[in-house]
Amino acid sequence: MALLATGKKLIRDLEKTGAIAVRVPLEGGFEGRYQRRIRANGYETLNLTARGLGDLSAYLMGIHGVRPPHLGKKNIGQSAAVGNTYYIPPIVSYRLEQLSPKSKGLVLWLIEGNILSRQELEYLIGLPELEPRVKVVLEIGGDRVFSWKPLKEALAVA
Repeated sequence: MALLATGKKLIRDLEKTGAIAVRVPLEGGFEGRYQRRIRANGYETLNLTARGLGDLSAYLMGIHGVRPPHLGKKNIGQSAAVGNTYYIPPIVSYRLEQLSPKSKGLVLWLIEGNILSRQELEYLIGLPELEPRVKVVLEIGGDRVFSWKPLKEALAVA
């Protein structure tokens, strides 16, 4: 790994394929450097963890309902026994609406991507085709050096 990583090859690959899988050193630090390079190149980044996302298409691109934990307090006879449903706007669609006109797009940076199912990975591969302004970076594990490949190739190996 070079002392100063410019990130140009990563950005070129990200723009060409739309979705890439990265392996990062476990001690951290490199992903932050590459995120700064991506932001300096005109993209905005959104960092999320893959744990607990649920239905990716609903959470990222559609309005979805959530129910907070009831903590033992239930409304009897007034609403559902499991609690009220609150509707939340889609995370990615909302951020796309708020992008500045000078921005190239939004990079969705997901950590802990190794827990995602094959179907969820296929959705993330297709997301840049559904919305061309969205690019996906998925951390799929650790390695000694920061490395990446197209997410489609990582799915074929898995």
